[in-house]
Amino acid sequence: MSTVPDVRTPYERRVDLVTEVVTTYSPLPKAAADELAVLILHALDHIPEKVR
Repeated sequence: MSTVPDVRTPYERRVDLVTEVVTTYSPLPKAAADELAVLILHALDHIPEKVR
């Protein structure tokens, strides 16, 4: 029996990182922190490269 390795994309790792920070420094539950992490990364990804 073979197992499928858990391959995570760089984006998924970034979402996990932001989720961890949000849950560490706020009382939000993990589900809400996941949603907030996606919104935060979406906003950051849409900042023009010259501004970043």
